[in-house]
This record gives sequence, structure tokens and C-alpha cells, in this order.
Amino acid sequence: MRRPQRGQAAWLRGAAAEERAGTLLQAEGFTLLAARLRTPAGELDLVAADDLTLLVVEVKQRATLAAAATALTPRQSARILAGTAWLLATRPDWTRPNTRIDLILFDQAGDARRIRDVLRQMDS
Repeated sequence: MRRPQRGQAAWLRGAAAEERAGTLLQAEGFTLLAARLRTPAGELDLVAADDLTLLVVEVKQRATLAAAATALTPRQSARILAGTAWLLATRPDWTRPNTRIDLILFDQAGDARRIRDVLRQMDS
């Protein structure tokens, strides 16, 4: 497969994984506020909320859940934090008492794992 085709295939897989992640969040009672939200710092995959929590979600899909779990780089973490700060500053109507950044992982078999408050866990 040529490089542009590989890029398109990866984009489609990512979009499908983000759609599945959104469905999982909705099943837990969250309302999706945005998908692929562009910020000055970069893109936030999903933004969702319930009454108490604003949730920013990074979605990763790899061959295995272990590979997906290690796919979040320090640079991406910084982008997500900066994007979340921008979001909170520009969308006060979306703020909630709690804000959290989660990671939702998918493997190629379609299994999912959610790591809540992922950046705080990476610091510990």
C-alpha cells in the first residue's frame, strides 16, 4: 500500500476508534460535546461531560492494548494539557466541578480499555 493510502487507512481507523469511544462514553451517561476539536495547541479527540465532570479523551488504537497504552508520548500529553487549558478558558459553559483527561485504548480485535485520569497516573 502506498504511503497516502496508508495515511488514509490510519485516519479511517482512528475515526472509527473515536466513534466507538464516544459510544462507550454515552453508554456511561456522558454527553459528547465535541469530536476532533481543534485548539491552538492541537486536536482533542473527544470532549464529553456529565453533570459533574468535563472529560477530555485521547483515543489510541494499536495491534494490542499494551502497545496502545504506550502510544501516548510526553509531547502529546503536553498538547492535550494545553488544549484542555484553552478549552476551559474559551468555553466556560462547558466547565464542570471536575475536569479529567482519560485515555481509551482499542486493540485490533476491538477490545477496549479505559485509563481514567491518565496524565495524573503517568506522574505517579
